[in-house]
Amino acid sequence: MTINYLKKASKTPETETSTAQQVVNEMLANIEKNGEAVVREYAAKLDKWSGEIVMSDQVINAAIAEVPIGVKKDIDFAVKQVYDFAIAQKNSIQDFSTALHTGVTAGQKVLPVNVVGCYAPSGRYAHIASAYMTVATAKAAGVKNIIACSSPFRGGGMHPYVLYAFKAAGADVIMTLGGVQAIASMAYGLFTGKPADVVVGPGNKFVAEAKRSLFGKVGIDVFAGPSEIGIIADESADPKIVASDLVGQAEHGHESPAWLFTTSENLAKEVMQLVPQMIDLLPPIAKDAAACAWRDYGEVIVCSSREEVAQVSDKYASEHLEVHAADLDWWLSNLTCYGSLFLGEETTVAFGDKTSGPNHVLPTKGAARYSGGLSVHKFMKTLTWQKMTREGSKEMALVTARISRLEGMEAHARTADDRLAKYFPNEDFDLGNPVLV
Repeated sequence: MTINYLKKASKTPETETSTAQQVVNEMLANIEKNGEAVVREYAAKLDKWSGEIVMSDQVINAAIAEVPIGVKKDIDFAVKQVYDFAIAQKNSIQDFSTALHTGVTAGQKVLPVNVVGCYAPSGRYAHIASAYMTVATAKAAGVKNIIACSSPFRGGGMHPYVLYAFKAAGADVIMTLGGVQAIASMAYGLFTGKPADVVVGPGNKFVAEAKRSLFGKVGIDVFAGPSEIGIIADESADPKIVASDLVGQAEHGHESPAWLFTTSENLAKEVMQLVPQMIDLLPPIAKDAAACAWRDYGEVIVCSSREEVAQVSDKYASEHLEVHAADLDWWLSNLTCYGSLFLGEETTVAFGDKTSGPNHVLPTKGAARYSGGLSVHKFMKTLTWQKMTREGSKEMALVTARISRLEGMEAHARTADDRLAKYFPNEDFDLGNPVLV
């Protein structure tokens, strides 16, 4: 493979994780032991919040009354896009039953989990989209209890636009909590008495580590890290649009990788000139985040063919992957590792982040090699069931008894023996050789 790094990252997504793991593990242990009281202490210490955790309908309605009509219409539009896509996903799976053998019927039943915790961060930015991405998808799945959390915004209460997004999407309980304490409270059922079956939503490295540590006790959406973008471009791509999209995702945070994979060295060099210029034009907070991200995590890789580009892209397994190249169908057919794919110049990641419909909670740090992003399926359980007639159970019992004895599991075998003896008392069977102790 002939590839050339015109820009190589000085850090990796794993660089900043060790400290976060230690902090999170200590916090989770403290919260599990001491409950709501210590959560309130963390809220006061870390977010300067000493108000009510669980928001009453009166407080919610007063806050969202101040949200402009135009903002409400935009959020309502985006909620419907996400909800409709999630409903289409839900309709792609269904209950069924099938006859596997004479007298033997098996099937599946698809049911939502009972309680979901949805988190939307409000640190550097107010993540309005994350609020409806998680809640609307859980709502489409049919989840009965949706608990939503977001942190106080810049010293005040929850950002009213985030609050409206939670409410519009269908959250049942809304809590003013951020960070590790929010994730832990939802997982342990603090303040609500309803421990979450699944906890979802993006966040900083501490939120990501909290979810990782709690996985097993609860389900989670993905093992998330800082937001990533990969862009595939050939000589037909517009360098300004490519650079703009790289910067558009780099503003997520100081540790957000932005990668360009291209067959055109001329395009690559032009993009590398444009990116710093575009970053310099951003407002201070976004400029600081994007500049650090591009400096430490940005990469530009030139390959000799589109086949090599596809191989490199699959190795990186980008959270978001844009394709600015000819023959989009070829790329759709040949790319295999990405969180979500954006085909063509017209389809920027920002559309997917905010309004187009497919979920924006996506795998990072290479997890797209084996996992997709948040979907309605994350909130649903595919449960199996079986039913047999006595005649249908005969063959099952015979084979089960013999295989169980081959494995040395005599008690298993006898559950089959006992049914054969009851249902077919006048027949002799080959039940295998009993296990000798």
